[in-house]
Amino acid sequence: MQLRDALDDFKRHEGHDTHFPGERRTTTGRFSGFTPADGDGRLVHVDRDGGPRDFGSPLTGRNGLDTSRLGVRRDGDLLWFDDCETVSQSYAGDTTLVVTEHRLPDDAGGETLTQYDLTLGRAHVTHVERENPEEHEDADERENPEEHEDADAETLVGFLGFGPDGRDTGVAQLRHADAVELYHDAEHDYVASATGFDAARGCVPADFARLLDADPVERPLAEEAGRREEASLSGDLLCELPFEDGTATLVTLLTDATRTDREAALDRLDDVVAEYDGAEALKRAARERAPRTPDDLPRRDAVAADLRVVGMLSAPTGLRIAGPEFDPYYAHSGGYGYTWFRDDAEISRFLLRADRQFDLGLDDWHARSAESYCETQLADGTWPHRVWPRNRTLAPGWANSHLAVGGDTDFSEYQADQTASVVAFLADALPELDDDLADRTTGTLADALDGLDRTVESDGLPVACQNAWEDATGRFAHTAATFLEAYAAVAAADGDLPESAADLPDRAAEQADRVYEALDDLWVPERDIYGYRLVAETDGDDSPDRLEPGDVDPRCDSGSLALASAHLAYARVSEVDDRRLDRLVSHVRTVVDELHRDPAESSVRGLARYEGDDWRARSQDDEKIWTVSTAWGAFACANLAALLDDRGDPRAEEFAATARDLLGLVLPGGVLCPDGALLPEQVFDDGTPDSATPLGWPHALRTTTLALLDQRDASVEEPAAVPEE
Repeated sequence: MQLRDALDDFKRHEGHDTHFPGERRTTTGRFSGFTPADGDGRLVHVDRDGGPRDFGSPLTGRNGLDTSRLGVRRDGDLLWFDDCETVSQSYAGDTTLVVTEHRLPDDAGGETLTQYDLTLGRAHVTHVERENPEEHEDADERENPEEHEDADAETLVGFLGFGPDGRDTGVAQLRHADAVELYHDAEHDYVASATGFDAARGCVPADFARLLDADPVERPLAEEAGRREEASLSGDLLCELPFEDGTATLVTLLTDATRTDREAALDRLDDVVAEYDGAEALKRAARERAPRTPDDLPRRDAVAADLRVVGMLSAPTGLRIAGPEFDPYYAHSGGYGYTWFRDDAEISRFLLRADRQFDLGLDDWHARSAESYCETQLADGTWPHRVWPRNRTLAPGWANSHLAVGGDTDFSEYQADQTASVVAFLADALPELDDDLADRTTGTLADALDGLDRTVESDGLPVACQNAWEDATGRFAHTAATFLEAYAAVAAADGDLPESAADLPDRAAEQADRVYEALDDLWVPERDIYGYRLVAETDGDDSPDRLEPGDVDPRCDSGSLALASAHLAYARVSEVDDRRLDRLVSHVRTVVDELHRDPAESSVRGLARYEGDDWRARSQDDEKIWTVSTAWGAFACANLAALLDDRGDPRAEEFAATARDLLGLVLPGGVLCPDGALLPEQVFDDGTPDSATPLGWPHALRTTTLALLDQRDASVEEPAAVPEE
């Protein structure tokens, strides 16, 4: 997204109730992108109107399409698909092939055109088929023979706005016999058609006067006198592709010219155009690239969708972006197109657990994750705030104080739970890794334990640091939960560690006991919950009542639901006493009840992030519903049900039932996933999805919860149909 696009969106949505102006939303539409079979690829969003846009720059370093519009020209009239009705949009089965149906207005024949979009490595194919083209042509001849004789040939029209190297200036176009090349420096992008081009011209960008005008800019802009050469020095291309036998195919290809020369790029274009010019060829290629999902899984549709999402958000390194970057100018957020080690390691562990239960064949995924965590560990045994997934290098962040050189280490700008999440995955994954990677992982774990130990205070709780939501500082219940789970996971890895690391499990078990005992300091007897945090200092205190250092913040926080899985992990290496179990039961029950929201404005319901959360509330007074919090609630209840069931406690069924209820909200067809495709991060009370879409974390939570319930023979029913508003 370039600044011109952001300013244009700002003009269109300033003051909107649920849209934040200046963003590049993905809350509608579908993604087609990377699958493990590609190795290197793109993340392409196809909006409801059919326009493809690239979101894969953090994954590959190639920017590609910033904006686009598709349409048809019939008898000289141009009809953009965004001005037509979108009849439907869906995935073809478990694949990343996006199928979109457009219906032209009645006065334009009322015809339905079907669009197929598939990303094939660095290439993306958009194939459009007319509905019974011969029948329509015959009818046109019979009804208007004279008009038909003089009519212009029907063409598919594409307006494509490229930003090679992330630039919207200093871009040039080069015309080849069968393709157009757009480039700035290293990134060279190409466009070709299976039927050639009837026309292809550059479009001048909006000048300063238009950018400053109050009205939005309608693109593409017409040619202007005196600006002719700018059409060749532009990333905007308007092209027309003739239909042949009722079909037209547009192919784009992103390349790095330092690795792929022009001849090789044009040859690749020719190959893609020749091999994938047709719906059946695209369906076959999509099926070949889709992750294999066993047919007998409970809610197989959800598992397949989750693997599709996590795969598309992944770089070849195995690291994942949290979600597509919808706010590239950080006007309303801190960005999403990075790898956070918290999110990524949690996703890795969720997939590992689901793979063991469902036999998903994800060994390569686990190995890539483990290798990347070993590669990115810092000298002090911890991990940085966030990195670029494409090359594992340090990315911009605000929680890297422990990287500073000189002086005392300041943990107030550090997120200790990220390191703990990586430790828990690596310890769990050891049995799945080959000997060399297992040895390397063991060394990484030893250093990581040193890093964790340095961030545990004498009372047994982690130091004051930033929380998982990155909006407060303190000593959080969630952070403590991740430490308890990390230490417990290493303690349980006794039989998987070599003799040289024989001391690690005992060290970890001792630390797990310390954290377990220290959790009592977070207990809030007035509410029968573990509080949000111990307040470390009053500066920046965001609690409803002013608190003093050492006070327990008594708010409910969905992050504290991590205590359930942490105690189930701890129970593998030590005893969860009856008093703690009763407190845990009360805590999970109360947090789920207090954070549950069922607004009257729509059918949506689910869990808020924490009490008093006002982030991205826009015109809404109450907290928004978060899919990750709702899925986390389901996972926590399933873990607590397992812990209770292991002790023969009849309360297990209550929590298994709550887990199924909350999980149903985020399953395909549930009120938070009504179209069955992508989970947004947040939802407004009126049902409008918001923020990063899809978010990888709730997708992985969904599958691991299904796996845990299946392991415990707790069947999951189809969610109730979403009522029409």
